[in-house]
Amino acid sequence: MQAIQSSYRGLSLLMDLNWDRVLYVATIAFALAAGAYVGTLAH
Repeated sequence: MQAIQSSYRGLSLLMDLNWDRVLYVATIAFALAAGAYVGTLAH
């Protein structure tokens, strides 16, 4: 149980440190998907 709590704390810390990178990647992915969608509308 202690190992599970320790790994959860480590994962939580990792997410706190890398949250901006996750948001950055998600924003780029959304922008690419939106651009592809708009590209299919214009003929």
